[in-house]
Amino acid sequence: MDSSLEATCFRIPEHVLRSSGQKMPILGFGAAIGPPIIVKQAILQAIELGYRHFDTAFVYGTEQPLGEAIIEAISLGLIKSRDELFITSKLWCNDAHGELVVPALRRSLENLKLEYLDLYLIHWPVSLKPGIRELLVFNAEDILPMDLGSVWSAMEDCQRLGLTKSIGVSNFSRKKLADVLVAKIPPAVNQVELNPMWNQKKLREFCNANGIRLTAYSVLRSSGTSSSSNSITKNDVLKEIAEAKGKTVAQICVRWAYQLGVAMVVKSFNGERMKDNLEIFDWSLSEAELKKINDIPQSKYYRGEMFISKEGPFKTLDKLWDGEI
Repeated sequence: MDSSLEATCFRIPEHVLRSSGQKMPILGFGAAIGPPIIVKQAILQAIELGYRHFDTAFVYGTEQPLGEAIIEAISLGLIKSRDELFITSKLWCNDAHGELVVPALRRSLENLKLEYLDLYLIHWPVSLKPGIRELLVFNAEDILPMDLGSVWSAMEDCQRLGLTKSIGVSNFSRKKLADVLVAKIPPAVNQVELNPMWNQKKLREFCNANGIRLTAYSVLRSSGTSSSSNSITKNDVLKEIAEAKGKTVAQICVRWAYQLGVAMVVKSFNGERMKDNLEIFDWSLSEAELKKINDIPQSKYYRGEMFISKEGPFKTLDKLWDGEI
């Protein structure tokens, strides 16, 4: 941990999840793929700075270092108990089969050394053959249509059993969301790519109308890409606004998402940037600035090409996203 970085002196605002009544901090820290020791130290630093919402997934391989960081944070006195944190994890596609959902969540809890999650999400609306060893490396014949009815019923069982307080989805289109809105326990959250270059206007309106909390990932998009057409940090509109306000482009993006009313998960293992992402609550973007950002040309970056196959259930991107990209 970097002792030169001071903790924030405020509490991150929270959203109430309608389907469970649970409070979720609107700004979360993404435990992205990385070396376990680096991930653990970054999480400890994030807790020290004031983050309380942590997002991981079985496929990231970061559940274990997150669990270790929570134990150490308690021992160091950074938090009094695990109950001060909001922990999200996700069901990977090879376990997206009705009979495998509860065991998959129990496995994640074992990795995290926790008794319960705050939120458990279906990572993608796709199933893979069970037992695939390389989770992110699979063949076309491994891609299967999801039996959403049985998978969602098992997700509801996870909540009823107390293994998670809330359940939700990730990377779901409006059409796919509609299929689970009639469930006994509707999804509390849909976590999707959302940033100034893909602002999800129609999906935001749909989720707001149906009591689903939209959570943004990739708020900064592909900030490290060399292509100016895909780079948030090289966008002239965002650079101009950032310079005028004395902020970073990243802060402009995070504040923009906050003013849209969505929750978000930000990912950085750099202490200064982690702190910058928290410093977006005591200033605002003007209506004129918001309009400039909302007028940025739109294109989706994370499109799920790995699930597209002539032999599989999704032969085109249009089919995967139900014509919504």
